[in-house]
Amino acid sequence: MEVYINDIAAFLPNEPVTNDEIEKVLGEIHNIPSRIKNRILKNNGIEKRYYSIDRKTGELNYTNAQLTAEAVRKLKPYDGFSINDIQCLCCGTSMADLILPGHGLMVHGELGIPPCEVITTAGICLCGITSFKAAYANVAMGLSDNAVATGSELASSLLRSNFFEHLKSDQDIHDHPILAFQSDFLRWMLSDAAGAVFMSGKKNIKGKSLRVDWIEHVSYAGQMEVCMYAGAHKKDDGTMIGWRQLNSLEEALAGNYFALKQDTEILNKEIVRVTVDLGLTRAIERRKIKAGEIDWYLPHYSSDFFRDKIYKAMEGIDFKIPYEKWFTNLAYKGNTGSASIYVMMEELFHSDQLKEGQKILCFIPESGRFSVAYVLLTVV
Repeated sequence: MEVYINDIAAFLPNEPVTNDEIEKVLGEIHNIPSRIKNRILKNNGIEKRYYSIDRKTGELNYTNAQLTAEAVRKLKPYDGFSINDIQCLCCGTSMADLILPGHGLMVHGELGIPPCEVITTAGICLCGITSFKAAYANVAMGLSDNAVATGSELASSLLRSNFFEHLKSDQDIHDHPILAFQSDFLRWMLSDAAGAVFMSGKKNIKGKSLRVDWIEHVSYAGQMEVCMYAGAHKKDDGTMIGWRQLNSLEEALAGNYFALKQDTEILNKEIVRVTVDLGLTRAIERRKIKAGEIDWYLPHYSSDFFRDKIYKAMEGIDFKIPYEKWFTNLAYKGNTGSASIYVMMEELFHSDQLKEGQKILCFIPESGRFSVAYVLLTVV
């Protein structure tokens, strides 16, 4: 059965935060400005982003489930639709509000809708696409008449300065920074958002739909070590020590185990090679696609630093897509992890730029332990 995207919605909380405001909103750790903030912001090209933070109080004013529910409520696939009509709800996020129960169930509860199938997917950037694929498969197999997929992130909950106040201050901050580079790097990279997609087996009677042609999703974790993580420390040999291996929660807190961390050395070395040289080549071979057939390319890259590197790598495997066909809103909507591809698709879908028959290729890499997904859509 063919599956169509009938509507896409996105929710970005509060007012946009500019680069000049970012450390005022997130706060300085022990009142000491970050040494690397300006360098990271210059490289990533992000000028505005959104946080679920009340500027007056500094407190979170949305949970992850609430962000997601707001996006779902904005879906309007056809006249007469109600969220009560949802038959299958698939929700992906990097870090849910609770350890248990699953994020999808918390979103279901937040929506307060009638009984339906609920699926939760975990991961980092790709959990938004695994939820998307679960929703697609439900409709394609005839298990549900419709399905909603979501991707959402509440990164700000782990980026605020009070999350790091337990760390000891050091007078010689230049020699012994409070926050390790692996975590301080991510404070200026990530932000909050939620996106939702409504799928069914019928295309819209009025207006455009997007037909889901195929989804290619592959992990290279069998050959690669961990790159982005939380709840653990990484040893010099690449193995991980998880927080549950420790003797106490106090030890985990003192060691800053719960902070998000990025091994930037392996990220820079491997992300393009694995996701383009290996992952895109695999998709090309399996799906027999040609670059000239693509009208729109939606790449989820975490930083403008990777833009030219991705382009050159695609050129290197003879799959060159000119920049005028690229669509990204990273600069003014931020890097929102698993929500990013939804936020991009939503803006393009509701623009007047799409035409009948156009092909849209989505690229979603994940540096957690190196995975990638490619999705092909057709405008109908």
